[in-house]
Parts: sequence; structure tokens; C-alpha cells
Amino acid sequence: MTVLLTICCVGLLGYGMRAIFIVSLAKLSFPPLALRLLEYVAPAVMGALVMTMLTGPEGALAVGIPELAGLILAAVVVARTRNVLAGLLAAMGIFWLLRHFLS
Repeated sequence: MTVLLTICCVGLLGYGMRAIFIVSLAKLSFPPLALRLLEYVAPAVMGALVMTMLTGPEGALAVGIPELAGLILAAVVVARTRNVLAGLLAAMGIFWLLRHFLS
């Protein structure tokens, strides 16, 4: 029961911290410079996710066929659609499929 209560409290606190930030800034308008800088958040997050996926526990680079296929597909999809989410979903799909069939 203590573990369940702890999980619920941490979940509510995490949600509350995000909700307070969103609600408090909902009526404010961001300056143009801030909006222009926010365009770089998605590529930075994508780069962090990719590097995390490509490194092993020791920090060594561990690239296989599923990883390379996912990276190439993500690059092609994002270049054609200009949609980072579509690229991420396509890369995850091919990565999981190849990992399943090659393992």
C-alpha cells in the first residue's frame, strides 16, 4: 500500500508541476526571439534520444542494423514531411520491427 501511495503522490506532483507552468503562462505571449529559439527544442531532444539509443551502458557506441535503419528512415521522413513526430514514429516502428525479426 505504501508503494502505491508513493507512486500516486509522485505522479500527482509531477503532473502538478507541469500544469502550474502551463496554466501560469497560458495568457502570456512569448517574445519572437523565444519562439524562434523554441524551434530548436525538438531537434535537440531528438539528438539526445538518438545518442542515448546508440550508446551502451559503458558509453561505447553500439550501432546495429535496426539502429541504422531507424536513423536513415527518420532522416528521410523528416526531410520529406518536415514533421519530427512523423520521423520519430517511423523510426521507432522500423527499429522495433527489425529488432524483433533480427533477434
